[in-house]
Amino acid sequence: MKAFAALYRELDATTSSLAKQAALQRYLQAAVPEDAAWAVYFLAGGKPRQLVPTRLLRLLAQEAAGLPEWLFDESYEAVGDLAETISLLLPPPTEAHDLGLAVWIERHLLPLRKTAPEALAGTLRSQWRQLAVDERLVYFKLMTGSFRVGVSRLQVTQALAAVGGLDPKRVAQRLMGYTHTSGQPSAADYAALIGAENDSELDQKTSGQPYPFFLAHPFNQPVEQFDALLGPPADWIVEWKWDGIRAQLVKRAGAVSLWSRGEELVTDRFPELATMGEALPDGTVLDGEIVVWRDDRVQPFAELQRRIGRKTVGAKLLREIPVVLLGYDLLEWQGRDLRAVPQQERRAWMDELVTQVQHPQLIASPMLTGDSWSDLSRQREAARAMGVEGMMLKQRHAHYGVGRTKDVGTWWKWKIDPLSIDAVLIYAQRGHGRRASLYSDYTFAVWDGPPEQPDRKLVPFAKAYSGLTDAEMGRVDAVIRKTTIESFGPVRSVKPTLVFELGFEGIAKSTRHKSGIAVRFPRMLRWREDKPVDAADTLETLAALLPG
Repeated sequence: MKAFAALYRELDATTSSLAKQAALQRYLQAAVPEDAAWAVYFLAGGKPRQLVPTRLLRLLAQEAAGLPEWLFDESYEAVGDLAETISLLLPPPTEAHDLGLAVWIERHLLPLRKTAPEALAGTLRSQWRQLAVDERLVYFKLMTGSFRVGVSRLQVTQALAAVGGLDPKRVAQRLMGYTHTSGQPSAADYAALIGAENDSELDQKTSGQPYPFFLAHPFNQPVEQFDALLGPPADWIVEWKWDGIRAQLVKRAGAVSLWSRGEELVTDRFPELATMGEALPDGTVLDGEIVVWRDDRVQPFAELQRRIGRKTVGAKLLREIPVVLLGYDLLEWQGRDLRAVPQQERRAWMDELVTQVQHPQLIASPMLTGDSWSDLSRQREAARAMGVEGMMLKQRHAHYGVGRTKDVGTWWKWKIDPLSIDAVLIYAQRGHGRRASLYSDYTFAVWDGPPEQPDRKLVPFAKAYSGLTDAEMGRVDAVIRKTTIESFGPVRSVKPTLVFELGFEGIAKSTRHKSGIAVRFPRMLRWREDKPVDAADTLETLAALLPG
């Protein structure tokens, strides 16, 4: 545990990619395999399910620190991070330990979920007596699911590749599924990450593992510059950018596996796609998008959300929310890895496969054509009405890379301009990391009626935390502190004085939101200092943006 806490401090203290890479490699080379297994799990994005209710954790920490509730709350508000607050407030340790990360996780942290409530307080106090302040910080961040240290999955992959003397692409594939929520990595799992390539990997006819996903870069240049920057449209495969779940369908040795881009195995959640996969030949891997498909068109993402959270899907839901896989790439055929084959050839083979299979749950993502980029730009104007986010541009000669890279070719996402609305800031919460001392996470509202309506109210509809500069964030923070009406734990209710233009990628009706409307990926486009609160938009204006 001490070594992992020291690694956390070292990573958190620098913004240098080279320094982080060196620290990762030093730790992995020195750590015992069982500790390295868990370190990779957390650094690559793995999070265990909640171990202790936050309310109970706060109460016990407050009691252990000997503080009244108001003082604990003030301390939390000043620090802005619960794990850091508790680690600082607890009394110094009275015992010592020499236990590694794996022992702490497997023998102390994970069993907390099954510990009887009456025994939990004593167990936690016993653990806290053994941990130094820097170890406590990591311990509480793991416990509360707030472990973040500014290391990317790619950096972890590169460190593992260096330690094992492997191609980073092979390590990236081995990492697929490693950080699953219910995972409990072992020394053997770590050895498999850095071990020499074996025959089964070189010929993975029986593996259900997907390939690492190739990701696109944003492209938002004026269309007049496309020819100079990209060359002619004939050099590119152009498709719609679908608003669904990116997925790979794997069919090997008679078994079908469906993986989301988040490395979650979702086969059971989409049984109709698993059935479709059974119709594919062995040794096939398709890359595509899971979408709700009805009346020969994609449906809003809000409908797909009703399927995402269901681990078991009944016949009624299958009928009401039918899904398909819109395929746009063939990564493996007859057991052969096609990722080094040019994009246009992979696409041609995929189209031929879709034609041969003739399954209603498998549709080839349509390719678009245009005489010029201006022509394609005009076609792109129909994207929102179709329920898509814009266009994808894929170099015809591109190979299929790992992550967001340009070393083997490029994919661009040419998204449509966001929808926007002027909204009022009504709640604020502290941020994380370098913004832990600032109120940077905001809840926004619109009016439920026009200005002439005397009793109209503000109705919350979206949360956003990105889009402002550091200087603007500091100014907004100052206003929030001066206009706070009431505090609810870390959240402040503020007097409505600030108007912002919010942008978002999509909008749909929702029964889960008080406003009756849900927006996708909201962000602040600008602070409307020129606009009074009374002139902010209304629910009617927001509803008018809903697709017809």
